[in-house]
Amino acid sequence: MTDNNYDFTLIKAGLLVDGNGGNNLQKASVLIKNGLIKDVGNQESVLAPEGASVKVLDYGDKTILPGLIDCHVHLNGIGDGRVGNDLVTLPDEVLALQSAKNARRHLYSGVTTVRDCGAKNNTTFMLRKAVEMGITPSPRLILTGRPLSIVGGHLGYFGEEATGEIECIQSVRKLIKQGADFIKITATGGSTITSLPFRPSFTRKEIQAITDEAHKMGKHVAAHCSSSQGIINALDSGVDTIIHGYHIESDETFNYRPEITEKFIENGAYLNPTLHQGRETIKVLETKQEQDSLTQIDRELLETSKYRSEKVAEIVSKMVSEGVKLACGSDASWTYYKTGDFQSEISAHVSVGLSPIEAIVSATKDSAKSCWIDDKVGTLSENKIADILVVDGDPTKDINNLRNVVDVITNGEIVDRKNLI
Repeated sequence: MTDNNYDFTLIKAGLLVDGNGGNNLQKASVLIKNGLIKDVGNQESVLAPEGASVKVLDYGDKTILPGLIDCHVHLNGIGDGRVGNDLVTLPDEVLALQSAKNARRHLYSGVTTVRDCGAKNNTTFMLRKAVEMGITPSPRLILTGRPLSIVGGHLGYFGEEATGEIECIQSVRKLIKQGADFIKITATGGSTITSLPFRPSFTRKEIQAITDEAHKMGKHVAAHCSSSQGIINALDSGVDTIIHGYHIESDETFNYRPEITEKFIENGAYLNPTLHQGRETIKVLETKQEQDSLTQIDRELLETSKYRSEKVAEIVSKMVSEGVKLACGSDASWTYYKTGDFQSEISAHVSVGLSPIEAIVSATKDSAKSCWIDDKVGTLSENKIADILVVDGDPTKDINNLRNVVDVITNGEIVDRKNLI
C-alpha cells in the first residue's frame, strides 16, 4: 500500500532482531525514507528530522526482523509430488503462471527475496518482466533462468546443456546476457531419470571454466551436489554455494569426509542442505500410508527418504559443529514441498544444531551473503532496503513464532496480503 504523502515511515515494535546474530533490541524503532533504512535503535533515540511528516506503524509488543531470504526455490514447481521429468512437459505459459502464483505465496508468508535455482526455458525471466510491469507481486528475484547441465544430466530438460569448456563458457555468457543473476550448475546427477545421481557430471575443468567466467562477470555460482566427489570437484573449482551437499559415495553409501568440511571452511563456501525437502516427503507419504493409499513405489520412496533424511541430518550436524556456514533454502516447490512454508526449513536448521537466532541469521544475513546481495538486504541496518517481517512472539526463543506473520514490508511499504492464495 503506497503512501507518498509522508517524508518518513517510522516502525515501532516491542522487539527487534536485526539479523546479525547479536543481542535483540527491546522497544525498538526503524526509520525509513524512500524505501531505505535510515536509522535503527531504541524508540527514544530514533526520530525523524524536526518538521518532517512521518507515517507511524506501531506494532506494540510484536517482533520485527529482516524479511526472510529463501536462497533455493523452484518457482516452476507444483508441490504435488510430480518429478521434474513430468513438470517440464507443461507448456511454458502454464509454468510462468505457476511461477507467479508461487512468488506470491512466498511473499505473503514473509519471504522477501528468493533465489530461483532452475526453471524451464525463459519462464522466470517472463515472471521478472511481469513483476517489473506491476502485473503481479513478488519477492525480490535472484534468477539463474535455466540451470546448466551436461547432456542428459540433472535438470538438463530445462533447456541448457553443454559439453566441454568452450560450450560451458558460451552458456554462461548467454544466460547472463538473458538476465541471469547467478549461474546454477548440476555438478552431479539427481532425480532426472537420465542422470546418475551419485556420480559427478561436469569435469573439473568444465566447472572451473564456468566459475571463472561467471566470477569474471560478477556473478556467483551455486552447484547441485548429491555426491562427495561432486562436492570436491565444485569446491576445488571455486563454486560459492553447495546445494544439498550429500556425503554419498558412488556406491550410494553415506560416508562423512572431514576433508570436505575443511574445504568448505577454507573456501568460505556456503552449504544449502535443503533439510526439510525429505521430511516433507516423509510427512506426505506417511499420511497416505494412514489412508492405506501407498503404491509400491511410494513405499520404497518412504523408506529411502527416512534413511537419507536421518543420515543427512547427522552429517550436516557434524559439519555445523565444525564451523561450516549454512545458507537457508527450501527447495520448494520441488516434489512435495509446497511454497509458503519456508519456516519449516528454518526450523530444520535448529534441529541440526543451530540456535533459533543462528537459524534466523542463516535465513537472512547468510542467505543474503550466499546470493551476493548482503550489501542491500539481510539485516536491519542503515542504508539497506527496508524489507521487514513483523511477527507475533519472539522467534529467538521459539523459532515457530516465525509462522505468526502480522505484516510483510518490502521497500518500506506494507504488502497487501488480502488475496492469500
